[in-house]
Amino acid sequence: MRELLRRFLYDQLHPDSTHSSSNIPLSDCPKLSSDTKIHIHSSATAYFYAPSDLSGIGGMRRELIRATPSWRRGPPRYDCVFLNSDPDLEGMRGLDIVRIQVLFSFEFRGKRYLCALVHWFSRIGDAPDEDTGMWIVQPELDDDQSVVSVIHLDCVVRAAHLIGVYGSKSIPRDLTFHDSLDAFISFYVNKFIDHHAFSIAF
Repeated sequence: MRELLRRFLYDQLHPDSTHSSSNIPLSDCPKLSSDTKIHIHSSATAYFYAPSDLSGIGGMRRELIRATPSWRRGPPRYDCVFLNSDPDLEGMRGLDIVRIQVLFSFEFRGKRYLCALVHWFSRIGDAPDEDTGMWIVQPELDDDQSVVSVIHLDCVVRAAHLIGVYGSKSIPRDLTFHDSLDAFISFYVNKFIDHHAFSIAF
């Protein structure tokens, strides 16, 4: 985690650098003091403008994004979100999907950073699925390990809803909703969940 934070800070402090923190030695990344306090949060609120959705005031929407080992004294909940990875590209070509594992904040050199530790998904193919019209994603792996990093919350667009790609086998009756993101190897990005998702996840 400490290495991920140092690489995150390098990217934050060098936004115009031609080198990503993943391509430089860790020794070139900022060092965190041993007394740096990290504050864990169970949820974050996303605000976004969705003029096609008639609910809300003036098209503004608000939704809660959760990352907690127990939601309402029940099972864990770790939500997925859309990230604005390239504003010059339209639809899903400019968006990424991640699953939030931890929401947290900390201070460095007098500035407060609102962050998340995330697992990345990668798109399968360069176009939506022909049958459903939805993009398909899968957990991104490196040597069979999930690809994780720390991101700033300012790149989060809103929550994302994923549906498992079921295949031809029957789904176990004891599969619960909170296990679904761990039970499948690929997922549809559900653009039919609401008006706004339909307008951005094409």
